[in-house]
Order: sequence, then C-alpha cells, then structure tokens
Amino acid sequence: MEFRVLRYFLTVAREGSITGAANFLHVTQPTLSRQLKDLEQELGKKLFIRSNHRIILTDEGMLLRKRAEEIVDMIDKLEGEFSSMEETISGDVYIGGGETEVMKQIAQIVRDLQLHYPNIRYHLYSGNEDDVTERLDKGLLDFGILIQPADLSKYNYLNIPAKDVWGVVMRKDSPLALKDAIQAVDLLNVPLICSRQAMKQTFSKNEFADWFGENFDKLNVVTTFNLAYNAAIMVEEGVGYAITLDKIVNTSSDSNLCFRPLEPRLESGLNIVWKKHQVFSTAANKFLKAIQAKFSNILSDE
Repeated sequence: MEFRVLRYFLTVAREGSITGAANFLHVTQPTLSRQLKDLEQELGKKLFIRSNHRIILTDEGMLLRKRAEEIVDMIDKLEGEFSSMEETISGDVYIGGGETEVMKQIAQIVRDLQLHYPNIRYHLYSGNEDDVTERLDKGLLDFGILIQPADLSKYNYLNIPAKDVWGVVMRKDSPLALKDAIQAVDLLNVPLICSRQAMKQTFSKNEFADWFGENFDKLNVVTTFNLAYNAAIMVEEGVGYAITLDKIVNTSSDSNLCFRPLEPRLESGLNIVWKKHQVFSTAANKFLKAIQAKFSNILSDE
C-alpha cells in the first residue's frame, strides 16, 4: 500500500467526488479511479458507494479513513522531526490536554521559547484523558496534560503546581445562583450535566464520588460531556446544571452564566506526561527542558 495512494483516498473522502479530488490533486479522473480500484482490490473490501455524483464511504471506508489520517499525521510529524535537525532549530511540538486554566502556564513557556526559537511551531489537541492518552500511545502527541486522578503508570510526568477547582455552572437566574457555594444536598433534585472526568469510575478513588457520598448514585445526570463549551450551551438553554472546573466557561458580567464552587472545596491536581523512553525531536526536546526547568522542584519519572 503506497503512502501516495492513501493521500489520494483521503482527498476523495474529503472532497466527496472523484472530479473534485482529481482537480485538487492535479491528476486525471481515470488515473484516480484506477488507483482507488486497485486499493479496494488490495484490501479486498469496497470502500466507496457512488450515488448521484457523490462518493459515500462504506463502513470499511470510514475505518480506513481514520487509520489513514493517523498514518498521514505520523508521516508529517516524522518529516517535521527530521527537518528540525538542521542547524536552525525548528520543528513541531504536539501537546494534548483537557480544558484547564493551567494552559496559561504552558502558554507562558511557549512564549518564552519563541524568543529563542521562533521557528518552532506548537499544535494543541483538546480532548479528555482517554483521547489524549490514546494519541500519546500512538505517537501522535509529544506531551499530554492530564487532570487527576489519572493513570500515570505508563508515563514520565511532572506535577504542575496548580489546582483546578470543581463547581457548578448555572444560569444567573437559577435558584442555586443565590448561594455562595454548592453542597451535595443542593444537587440531589436538579438535572445535572456532568463532566465524564467527574463521573469516571475506572480508578480506585473517584474524588467527586467521595465528595458526594452515599447518594452519588442518586444523581439525576441528564447529559455528560468531555469538553465544556457545548455543556455551557446546554446550561444556557436550561437543560441543567453543569458540574465542571472553574474558569473554563465564560461567566463574566456579560454572560448569562455563573460559577459556584463546591462546598467542602474540591480540587484536582494536574500532570504533564510523556511516554517513557520517548525519543524526542529537537523542538520537543527544547520544550521538555523548558518545562523541567519551570517545574523541576516537583519532577517525577518513576
């Protein structure tokens, strides 16, 4: 299977037609059609359904698209790593993480590195812990920022000297908005929109479940989410109250939403992680040294 043909396949999937893809790739339609037919024969699966001048992916085609995108990303990353070995330090650093205010500290490191290495580019990927660690394990990310509790056994990591505060995002006209803080009893009889991080049961310790106590299973969870932007829209439309972290949803004076912390106070620590025995590009190694210098007093790589 040729890498070039995978790029052809992805272009057809994106454009939705042989004609559009051929024009984009500057190849003839017969040539492109033949390449795709050879690819289907090689895999022994039908990848496309042609309908009304449109190309629709089969289930097998959608699987190949996902894997082909990963392969193309990996090749692009590899090419960038080799190009960064030139005398002028350049290249790409790939960082994944959930929504957290600690990104300000990462942004400060990036800003300082830019002064010395302006040719390094940074690529941010937003997702929950499962999304980030999957891409880390596949080599598609160099670093991940994980909110505790998280499984760190496969990674080297640094503890970041910051805490995220858990609380409830609600409309300013909600009854609970009159309170300065939210207790467990306040959440028993209201519809909740919960972060999957808060609901996760795969660890021996779930801090939110422990905070809530024996009535945790009685919560009326109507929606779960992994990123807070859409959860905030749900709250604005009156779907429920969102259990999330502070400072990742707009609760300023011009917003219809407000944040109230949990009481007793519940906080989560954070880690920046990378694969053990990782061989970094020159650019990623510069970033690693920068975060170690900033957080060196709490370094751990057990």
